Amino acid sequence: MNDKNAEGHLHNRVGPIFRAGELASAAIEALEEDNPDKEFFIEDRTAYIRVVTDKECVIRRDTMEDILGRPFEMQELETVLGSFSGQIEAEEEFMRFYFTKTL
Repeated sequence: MNDKNAEGHLHNRVGPIFRAGELASAAIEALEEDNPDKEFFIEDRTAYIRVVTDKECVIRRDTMEDILGRPFEMQELETVLGSFSGQIEAEEEFMRFYFTKTL
């Protein structure tokens, strides 16, 4: 097996890339709380924070409200979402990062 095939699972990684700040920190905490069975890899580059996991993860509005201690609209998260890996589904109650097909 060549090296490219051996690392194929790395292409199944999904997740957000946030601009650093309060919302990004809250979203990372929410990701960990809303996806307890997932292992997250967090790369803090000072100006932005890349968060990845395998195949799928979700951030829920009610979790963000609990963490922030105030009402929260999911559109607020879009203001710090610089980019993402995978596909995205953004609804009023959650934001989901996923792949429909995996390697």
